[in-house]
Amino acid sequence: MYNLIKNILFRFPPENIHHSVMRGMKTIYALPLGKSLLKAFCGVKTKGLERELFGLHFPNPVGLAAGFDKDARYIDELSCLGFGFVEIGTVTPLPQSGNDQPRLFRLPADKALINRMGFNNEGAVAAAKRLQHKKTNIIVGGNIGKNKNTSNEEAVSDYEKCFHALYDVADYFVVNVSSPNTPNLRALQEKEPLKQLLYHLQLLNAQKLKPKPILLKIAPDLTIEQLDDIIEIVQETKLAGIVATNTTIGREDLKTSATTVENIGAGGLSGLPVKEKSTAVIRYIHTQSKGSIPIIAAGGIFTAADAQEKLDAGASLVQVYTGFIYEGPTIVKKICAGLRK
Repeated sequence: MYNLIKNILFRFPPENIHHSVMRGMKTIYALPLGKSLLKAFCGVKTKGLERELFGLHFPNPVGLAAGFDKDARYIDELSCLGFGFVEIGTVTPLPQSGNDQPRLFRLPADKALINRMGFNNEGAVAAAKRLQHKKTNIIVGGNIGKNKNTSNEEAVSDYEKCFHALYDVADYFVVNVSSPNTPNLRALQEKEPLKQLLYHLQLLNAQKLKPKPILLKIAPDLTIEQLDDIIEIVQETKLAGIVATNTTIGREDLKTSATTVENIGAGGLSGLPVKEKSTAVIRYIHTQSKGSIPIIAAGGIFTAADAQEKLDAGASLVQVYTGFIYEGPTIVKKICAGLRK
């Protein structure tokens, strides 16, 4: 049935239909039997799938990646679809509109998306206020970044503001220095600026009565030398783990015509084409760190087999985004059923 619905949805601009569908789900959730219906069709049996990681109990290992619910508008509704956790953001200290539209593109032949959203969000304070009123106890991660107009030299201050704003309402944090859609952001993945940023956040974290897990989200396009630096920094700063990976700037081996891809222009590529890159990064980090760094996997997860591949490579949890778009609202249910088998 979803294939039929998807054919209709894909006739509309991606960003517009995203908001329309999510508003529709919010309406269904608010109906007298709406919540029960969503759980009946999409709910997950969690027995045997629980995970304990960095002091948190995950009912199942399948989460929703950052970027889908940037402003924490749909946490309660998404919890009905079986997600073991939801990551909001990327949020920035100040609201910003992001890049000009259109900025989200489908590549159906590749089961992929290209986006250059540019951290469009209403700001960390607005997201925190929404999370204060969520009705479910689903685990929520706060993915934090810097505003577009903030220089890299002043970026630490932006991440600090986001950390403080979300501290009381997020269960864990993800430091995003790997989006290709904010100018110069990926330069923060270099050794010295990254070390400075993470040490500062961990210092703030240690001053809290109950420190929260902080993870680092990295790109799939890093060199071996850069990955070695990442491993060293994560171990030195005692981060809780790594999210691997963000979108890629690569465009290799796509089925979509080169002309179409060229006309789309810049942006991060997600979905099936990033699957192998992501798995390779996960396997390398897991091997080189001797399994000492917990990893949340993202990139090209559509099926239980895809999720199992990431877990076998060394991940402890997985996240979906593009797979959610292409496979529909029962994706978590199907993946969990497959993992259980």
